[in-house]
Amino acid sequence: MIGIGTDLVEIERFRATLERTPGIRERTFTVDEREWADAKNDPTERYAVRWAAKEAVMKAMGVGLGAVAMIDIEVVRSESGAPSVRLHGTAAELAEELGVAGWRLTLTHTESMAQAIAVAL
Repeated sequence: MIGIGTDLVEIERFRATLERTPGIRERTFTVDEREWADAKNDPTERYAVRWAAKEAVMKAMGVGLGAVAMIDIEVVRSESGAPSVRLHGTAAELAEELGVAGWRLTLTHTESMAQAIAVAL
């Protein structure tokens, strides 16, 4: 195991961030992530949990915000529905340097909080 990361996001605080900074969606989330989130009546929970996942992935690699582009960390779902991580660009380069061979990711949210835990293997 290379590292474990976790992050917790307040849904209403993230809602305010999305409203205050509309361009954050395009800078942070891939087209597929935006399409998946926007398919829900209130996509904020889906955006918040993905933000938490991106931060958790960075923490598992031992870095913080700004070390890699957020959009280079993508949350994807397998056929079974299990969440996983696909890395691009700077995030993929860092993972390769660290010797990351795989990921485990868990996501959860309530009406008020979103949490992600990432394990870099």
